[in-house]
Amino acid sequence: MTALSLLRKQPWLITLFVLIVLAVVNTTLQPSFVEPSVLQSNLTTFLPLILVAIGQTYVVLAGDIDLSVGSIVALANVVTATVISALDGSLAAIFAGMGAGLAVGIICGLINGLFISGLRFQPIVTTFATGIIFAGLAIWVMPQAGLPVPEAYWQTYSENVLGIPVVAWVLVAGIAFSLLVSRLPFHVHLLAVGGNRTGAFQTGLRLGGIRIGAYVISGCFAALAALCLTGETASGDPLLGASLALSSISAVVLGGTALSGGFGSSAGSIVGALVLGMIGNVIFFAGLSFEYQTLVQGLIVLTALAGGVFVTRR
Repeated sequence: MTALSLLRKQPWLITLFVLIVLAVVNTTLQPSFVEPSVLQSNLTTFLPLILVAIGQTYVVLAGDIDLSVGSIVALANVVTATVISALDGSLAAIFAGMGAGLAVGIICGLINGLFISGLRFQPIVTTFATGIIFAGLAIWVMPQAGLPVPEAYWQTYSENVLGIPVVAWVLVAGIAFSLLVSRLPFHVHLLAVGGNRTGAFQTGLRLGGIRIGAYVISGCFAALAALCLTGETASGDPLLGASLALSSISAVVLGGTALSGGFGSSAGSIVGALVLGMIGNVIFFAGLSFEYQTLVQGLIVLTALAGGVFVTRR
C-alpha cells in the first residue's frame, strides 16, 4: 500500500501530522509544555471537546448532525450540580447526581433520535430547535450560575489513580469505547446508512434504530463531557458548553469524517479535537490579540468544512 492510498483511506493521519507539528511549535513557545503537570492541565481543558466530538462522530457517520450537544452539556451539568446539592452533597449524592446527568444526556439524545428518525424531521433544524429547548431548561433548572459541587467531586477529578490522572483514564475509556464500537456490526451499519441510505433500507437494515442509537451515544458523550466540566469548574453553569457544537463538528471534519456520512472514524475526531485545542494554545502563547484568535479559529472552521466537502466529492 502506497503512502497516498493510505492517506486516502485514513485521512486523519494528515491531522495527526498537523498535531505533531503544533506540539513542536507549542513546545518552542512554551518550554514547560512537556511537563506532566502541564500535559495534565491541557488534557483537562481538551477532554470535554474530545468526548463531545466522539459522540458527534457517530451521528455524522449516519449522515446526520447534532447541533444540540452544547445545550445537552449545559443541562446535564446543572442537573448534576442540583441533584448533588439537593441530596446534601454526600458520596451517595455525588453518584446520584452523576447518574442523573448521564440520564439527561441519554434522554436528550433519544428525543433527538425519535424526532429525526421517527417523525422524519430535518436533523439540522431539529437539533437546532431542541438545543434551544435544552438551553432553556438548563436556565430554568439553575437561573444563576455558581452552585458549587462538593470538594470530593472536583478533588477526585484532579487526582491520580494508579499514578495516572483521572482525566487520562477518562480519555482511555473513550478510546476503548470507540475501538469496541468499530468492531461491532452497529458501526458497519452506521457507515451503510450514511453512505447509501436507500441501499441500506433495501438490504433490510433498521434505519430508525441505527440513527436513534447514534443520537443516544452523542447525548451520552455530551453528558460525560458535562461531568468532566463539572469537575473542572467545581460548579453548575447553565451557559456552559455553548461553543461545543460547532467545535465538535469542526473536530469531526478535521479528523477526516465526511459530513455527508458513510466515511470516517472517531479516532480521527479525537485527533481533530486535540488539533483545535493545540491551535488555541499556540495562538495564546504566540501573544496574538483576542481579535486574531477569533479570526484564526474562524478560518480553521472554514478549512475544516472545505476539507469535508473535498472528502465527500472524492
